[in-house]
Amino acid sequence: MPLEKILEEALENQVGEALRKRGWKLSAAESCTGGMLGHRITNVAGSSDYYSGSVTAYANDAKERLLGVDPATLERHGAVSAETAREMARGIRKALGTEVGISITGIAGPGGATPEKPVGLVWFGLSTPAGEWTWKCTFQGSREQIKASSAQEALRRLVEILGAEPPGEPHAAG
Repeated sequence: MPLEKILEEALENQVGEALRKRGWKLSAAESCTGGMLGHRITNVAGSSDYYSGSVTAYANDAKERLLGVDPATLERHGAVSAETAREMARGIRKALGTEVGISITGIAGPGGATPEKPVGLVWFGLSTPAGEWTWKCTFQGSREQIKASSAQEALRRLVEILGAEPPGEPHAAG
């Protein structure tokens, strides 16, 4: 397949098309991916039309100060949880004044795991005018592979949800 065709069909291009179609802007709150999602989105020429920016809030205090995550949420559920992912998505959407906020928080490894939260566990949050979604995935591989898989999953789900006409019902997926 020619490179032009691959780029045309890339998820980041599809996200841009869906956002342009709706006239919406996107912002991202990244933790374990360290900015990889924003990097992929901004690889598309003209992405400033629909992408406002991101915050890489790696430490809990950054999640609190920059994204408005409630310290009680972090204490009760931890940084890698549906609740934190939801608050991060809401917070970035509010902070940057966009219609869509997406968040990624997880354990890229090799350390930081617990029996309940293994390496590769990643929670995602999405906040839009149509509602809010959270979902989780557990990825395998190296730290870099987990980060890349997480960014890919965020783009995939953005295409799925934003491409729906009208958007699907918000839900909490497990």
